[in-house]
Amino acid sequence: MAHTSNDGRPAGSQNSKEPLIRQVIGLFGQVQRRMEAEDDEERQWMARNCDNAAIIGLLKDTTVTELHVLDAIGRLEPVNGITVSRQFGIPKGSVSKITRRLTAKGLIQKQFLPNNKKEVLFRTTPLGQELFRLHEALHRQMEQGVVRFLQKYDDAELRVLVRILQDSLQASWVNPQASPGPDDEAREAEPPSV
Repeated sequence: MAHTSNDGRPAGSQNSKEPLIRQVIGLFGQVQRRMEAEDDEERQWMARNCDNAAIIGLLKDTTVTELHVLDAIGRLEPVNGITVSRQFGIPKGSVSKITRRLTAKGLIQKQFLPNNKKEVLFRTTPLGQELFRLHEALHRQMEQGVVRFLQKYDDAELRVLVRILQDSLQASWVNPQASPGPDDEAREAEPPSV
């Protein structure tokens, strides 16, 4: 009779997975560091694809989060900070600080509603609109690169990747007991036993 572990899997299967799991964890760390390092590559791409010296100068001290807030404002304008926070998952306090910096840099402007002096809406300035369009072009370039990269995988491999990414959105790395397990989908599909 085969021995099973506490989770119902054959005993020893956890040990055989351990080296692969360690490799996956290491690779995730490397991918994360590479993505953080690509901030410079992205700035270089934008600088190469821009002929406005003012924008090129701004790129040197504009953070990625500032670019994302500018992107949100450019897409939704006129828009208030609460909407930017909700739509893009950026904390309200961060949006407030970033919009002050973007205003100081001349990339966005504040607009007050005639009947409500507390409600502030943001719009891009012409300079901000130019940086917004440049950032959009960067994202189109990146999307084309991702598509080219993923073309080398077959349908089955892409389905596994989709499943892993979907599962990871629901997973808690700090509290794994709260995360759905690999057999939860199968259990949800089965009718309850009587």
